[in-house]
Amino acid sequence: MVERPDREKVAPLTAPASAGSALPYEVVLWDLPRARPERVLGRAAGVVLARAIFAAAVTEHLGRRIVLLHGGKVLAESS
Repeated sequence: MVERPDREKVAPLTAPASAGSALPYEVVLWDLPRARPERVLGRAAGVVLARAIFAAAVTEHLGRRIVLLHGGKVLAESS
């Protein structure tokens, strides 16, 4: 194995993930009666990616209820 003395000079792009908070954004598909969540379509660490997943899910599942959550808080919801 080759040693890399400059390895300590490299800074991570993100903070280390802690359990439970690594992917705080969640995009959820609800069942047809809109009574309860059916499945999680995607999770993300950041809001930009989470909104992109949400937009794609709304396009893919026309007429279905899609919810973007951060923790337990609703950030966006399809009509």
